Amino acid sequence: MKIVVCIKQVPETTNVKINEQTKNIDRRGLGGVINSYDLNALQTALEIRKKVGGEVITLTMGPDDFAVSLQETLALGADKGVLLSDRAFAGADTLATGYVLGEAIEKMSDVDLVLVGQQSVDADTGQVGPIIAELLQVSQVTYAEKIEARSNELLINRKLDNVEQNITAKLPLLVTVTDKINQPQYTNIVEIAKSFDKPITTWHARDLNLEDSRVGQAGSPTIVRSISEPVEVTKINTRLSDDPVTAAKELVLALKQKNILTEEA
Repeated sequence: MKIVVCIKQVPETTNVKINEQTKNIDRRGLGGVINSYDLNALQTALEIRKKVGGEVITLTMGPDDFAVSLQETLALGADKGVLLSDRAFAGADTLATGYVLGEAIEKMSDVDLVLVGQQSVDADTGQVGPIIAELLQVSQVTYAEKIEARSNELLINRKLDNVEQNITAKLPLLVTVTDKINQPQYTNIVEIAKSFDKPITTWHARDLNLEDSRVGQAGSPTIVRSISEPVEVTKINTRLSDDPVTAAKELVLALKQKNILTEEA
């Protein structure tokens, strides 16, 4: 089975800054780590490969230094990595990102399964996976919590609020996974050493069959018009009397003072 796992490198900090001109995260000087949900997707791919055989390819889009994250996936067990790096990709929203990733997967040809984390921890949209599936015109199952692989299909368990579904889905297929599906494994010194013999390929815009109008900021219909930091608000708690009757009177008085409760009520 040929499996592609899409990963994203996210800032290794909660102290992020916003570029006032582009309204995007300013990643300069920030360390990066693999998005945690994508590690669940990678672990899922490795477990499927162990059962049915095949290869696992990790795919990411970003500047050249994102190759570090791909190298980590190779140390964790992936067979090869592909980096999509080009200035033309800068400023992409989820639609433009999904488009480039989808074209890269199309270029790989004969991909049976695409695995994606349910969302990224920096943007939290959960949109890229479904966008890729739509562009590739393959079936998709989101928020998978359990997967059992067979030769040409997957048995998938997913939960949505109070609804639980058991789905049989034929390949080719795209699946987004939650963090409940598994516990990502740690690498070791032996696998780290082996990883440097595994290939990482870099593709630029010219290597893909792309339409310029669908790439980067030109292909991003969503625009952040303004952004601001949340204002810290200090709240003061008032303890009510231990006597229920007195406490009720105090509560009513406090609600009236805040115009939450009117005299007529």
